[in-house]
Amino acid sequence: MKLIVGLGNPGLLYKSSRHNIGLRVVHALAREYKIKFTRDKSALYKEGWGKVGRINFSLAYPLVFMNLSGLSIGALVKQYRIDLENLLVICDDLDLPLGRIRIRPMGSSGGHKGIKSASEYLKSELFSRLRIGIGRPSSKIEIKDFVLSKFKKQEKAVIEQTIEKAVDCCRVWLSLGMKTAMDQFNRK
Repeated sequence: MKLIVGLGNPGLLYKSSRHNIGLRVVHALAREYKIKFTRDKSALYKEGWGKVGRINFSLAYPLVFMNLSGLSIGALVKQYRIDLENLLVICDDLDLPLGRIRIRPMGSSGGHKGIKSASEYLKSELFSRLRIGIGRPSSKIEIKDFVLSKFKKQEKAVIEQTIEKAVDCCRVWLSLGMKTAMDQFNRK
């Protein structure tokens, strides 16, 4: 079984923020595969189930704030005994230009607090991550304020295309594996 987790912050205030792009990708995947989410008993996450060919997978997103994402991810991994090579975490990335995506089989947090939390709870950095470029703010804007801001009107078309590209990347990762996904989606 494979698990895809989209990171974001709970609540309507953050729904369209840059920080919630991982959550938006998971929702787009759920629409494509007609997956409905249900809340787990501990109220740490929502999840839904799907199948691609012979591969069963779960889509999930934390119901806790970004800095505590590892709590939800750790609970999912433990409950379903997911091998970390079968875990893909989707998050925003300040260091990638708006619209770029990058998938990797492992790595550091790169300063992302959701990925850092996941690494701490899993006691490992050996899980896949799909990073979605949200750009970097001008020096006048605090990083915290930038990631919690909404995309500008002129950025929305780019971000919608990026979400579609990320959905395609997840589909390839699910059915054909990491190497094929990297070969297809890590190009400039």
